[in-house]
Amino acid sequence: MLVGLPPTTVALARGAGNGGDLPKGRSHIRNDLGGKAFLGPAPPKGDRPHRYVFAVHALDVAALDVTEDMSPAFVGFNMGYHTLARAVMRPTFAL
Repeated sequence: MLVGLPPTTVALARGAGNGGDLPKGRSHIRNDLGGKAFLGPAPPKGDRPHRYVFAVHALDVAALDVTEDMSPAFVGFNMGYHTLARAVMRPTFAL
């Protein structure tokens, strides 16, 4: 989960989701394993395609009052009060 991206963001540098080059003042929220990086798809080999959800939220505030150590659930809860619009992409992946 990335927070603090300005509305003018239309792309991120390759590797930005894995601790790479993020725009100044932007940060990762810790993932489910406690790290600050995109984990990527990891379905078991031979299993049915797994669905992944990517969402972008337009907020009514310039920044949320959150820190990098807060859980994605806590950040999402707080985002809910400020979301003006949301776009979602649900790709699937299988090995």
